[in-house]
Amino acid sequence: MKIGKYKIKHPIIQGGMGVGVSWDKLAGTVSLEGALGVVSAVGTGYYQDRKYSDKLVRGKPKDALNFYSKKGLTAIIASAKQISKNAPIACNVLYASNDYGRTVIDACQAGANMIITGAGLPTNMPEFTKNFPDVALIPIVSSARALKLICKKWKRYNKLPDAVIVEGPLSGGHQGFSYDDCLKEEFQLENIVPPVIEEAKKWGNMPVIAAGGIWNKNDIDKFMAMGCSGVQMATRFIGTYECDAHSNFKNILLNSKKDDIKLFKSPVGLPARGVVTNLQKTIEQKTAPKVVCISNCVAPCNRGVEAKVVGYCIADRLSAAQIGDEETGLFFTGTNGYKLDKILSVHELIEKLTKGE
Repeated sequence: MKIGKYKIKHPIIQGGMGVGVSWDKLAGTVSLEGALGVVSAVGTGYYQDRKYSDKLVRGKPKDALNFYSKKGLTAIIASAKQISKNAPIACNVLYASNDYGRTVIDACQAGANMIITGAGLPTNMPEFTKNFPDVALIPIVSSARALKLICKKWKRYNKLPDAVIVEGPLSGGHQGFSYDDCLKEEFQLENIVPPVIEEAKKWGNMPVIAAGGIWNKNDIDKFMAMGCSGVQMATRFIGTYECDAHSNFKNILLNSKKDDIKLFKSPVGLPARGVVTNLQKTIEQKTAPKVVCISNCVAPCNRGVEAKVVGYCIADRLSAAQIGDEETGLFFTGTNGYKLDKILSVHELIEKLTKGE
């Protein structure tokens, strides 16, 4: 798989997962094994017990400047590159995040070879990478219409996506669909991929990468046969030794059942998928931790206004999961997370994904 100037041996991208689920150990090892490792830029102020956050309030990075810590991200990417022996490393930066442009520039300056952006339509993404011509740009879309809009907007920068990820509604975390649309057949991955492939052909035939609910080699082969250049997988990589997630996070998935994984409301304004734990029960009972916006992490939340509506702060609950707090943590996973039954090395997982179970 070729993305921009970079060649990836295996057609597999490891999805970006914050806070602290895909940082240096996971991303670096995935790239070392010939796939594409992806560092998440979300919550880098929490890296190595918050040592890269210049200002803490109640133990939490204050404001987006510290939550999306440049020093933390720089350290993570440097470590990932060292682990990967300088194989390409991508960085996932959410478009909904506050300080999006600054974080993209931080990632480029830190040495990220590619920037992946979802959680909104990154119509101005090239504006922040104009001084980094070698950095490949990869938007995440949920429709051919979204790709067309991005390409039209990017023409003013004389730039087109180096690849596009089309993500269906079986993925973990935030969805690019309403709750009802997540359940409709017309929006399932196998039905939205073909129109995106056709749209991509109109703009230079960039690589199309399928994502959302992909689990094994059969799934990979299915989408490659449809014309995709590769796939993105996130949840499957949580079940690896090298995954940066806390062991409690991994155990929650290992112990989950199919019915435990659900869509729920998020302060971002879109449904999100994760494991139902004690957190969701306390939200219903209105006994969840009080919402106090300290990190100001995502623009749609409007400094905690939406968090109060849905009953929890997403920055605080993801960071609680990062430190292994099973009582108040938010544990994102795709629909297949319950299928994790044991921890593997990244090497073993890549072998399974490329050679079969």
